[in-house]
Amino acid sequence: MSIPVITIDGPSASGKGTVAERVAKVLGFHFLDSGALYRLTALSAVKQGAALDDEVRVAELAADLPATFRDGAIWLADEDVSDAIRSEAIGEGASKVAALPAVRAALLARQRAYRQAPGLVADGRDMGTVIFPDAVTKIFLTASAEARAERRYKQLIGKGNSASLTALVADMQARDARDTARLVAPLKPAPDALFLDTTSMDVESAVQAVLDHHASCKAKAS
Repeated sequence: MSIPVITIDGPSASGKGTVAERVAKVLGFHFLDSGALYRLTALSAVKQGAALDDEVRVAELAADLPATFRDGAIWLADEDVSDAIRSEAIGEGASKVAALPAVRAALLARQRAYRQAPGLVADGRDMGTVIFPDAVTKIFLTASAEARAERRYKQLIGKGNSASLTALVADMQARDARDTARLVAPLKPAPDALFLDTTSMDVESAVQAVLDHHASCKAKAS
């Protein structure tokens, strides 16, 4: 419990993953992309032909997920699925399986095991409220649905995929509603989290804001 943790929570495409990974690199901390675990669970369910609302079966897949993070890639068994889990369909599936209590329970210990010296930066939706409630630094990163949809649109177009900005905005709003309304670990800021709106911020500014807040939190804790 003495190992410091920085949690960065927020809605889809808020930039939390990019910011968290860069903060971890600056500090020399480990990095946990908790969303990837839910995306991997959804992808595994699709590959196994399991219905995404079959809580028992999906929880079994989550518990035995053959997932590894190595060489800058995400692997499911012996397959590099780094791009596959970032598709809109799998992102939608991840949001659905994340609402299942048994799935969240199956991944709880796995996420906490990432807490290793010298420290951890964890991004997700319930890192500061459920997984690491004792984190020294908590951030809630957000942006308008329109800004987040535009970021996702540029990512998809940049990879040669077709996309509709209007549809992406609607998807963001629907996903936000589902994530905040779920009964287990709903998306919400921890009471002691810094609320950081990145709608008009670039990545470097957001990273610096997190680092500054972490320095402040460390000073208060010492």
